[in-house]
Amino acid sequence: MSDTPAPKFLGANTALPASPEEAELDYVPNPRKGQLYMVRFAAPEFTSLCPVTGQPDFAHLVIDYAPGETIVESKSLKLFLGSFRNHCGFHEDVTVGIGQRLFDEMNPQWLRIGGYWYPRGGIPIDVFWQSGAPPEGLWLPDQGVSSYRGRG
Repeated sequence: MSDTPAPKFLGANTALPASPEEAELDYVPNPRKGQLYMVRFAAPEFTSLCPVTGQPDFAHLVIDYAPGETIVESKSLKLFLGSFRNHCGFHEDVTVGIGQRLFDEMNPQWLRIGGYWYPRGGIPIDVFWQSGAPPEGLWLPDQGVSSYRGRG
């Protein structure tokens, strides 16, 4: 039996948090501690609300990180991202805020987030943030999300 605490949400019926502030991210020990590798999460149907109109905004988020001592438990990340459904925020604040919270709490070697937002007012907005230069030798594949082109 391990001394490591079990993930808090995995396997449990868990309600969606009412806000990002109420959402609890869960971290577990890195199973490959000491190895340099990258983890990618993609959320192609992310939503939040426009802080001016209250209308929904849609984005494809891609989160890449090189773990340190811990990794984020994926169900807690899903619940955290889902908590933005009723959260009002500008694209820049939402994207950078998600990246900074993950970086501050998890303390990975490196983290980046790409927020590929669908058009608002006819203009797509893409927002990118990273914690600093990636570690030397880390394989960084392209995030794989094309710029918005519309229907033509």
